[in-house]
Amino acid sequence: MPTSVRLSEDTENKLNQIARETGRSKAFYIRKIIETYIDEITDCYRVDRAMKDLRSGKAKVFSQDEVEKMLEEKASAASR
Repeated sequence: MPTSVRLSEDTENKLNQIARETGRSKAFYIRKIIETYIDEITDCYRVDRAMKDLRSGKAKVFSQDEVEKMLEEKASAASR
């Protein structure tokens, strides 16, 4: 899927250099970088969002004891 990206001059120079040195296209490296880091960036965004939800009170925090108790209650109810 064609996509347009604006790069800083420094990044463009680095991309041109690596493409020239390896004989690969700039598109190859842009695609490779995105595919390599998209999951990491997505995870960071989700953590940031979760932290904002915690700070604003939209999300609740449970202690280990609370979680264990809830799981025990759920397992007990399921075995009946």
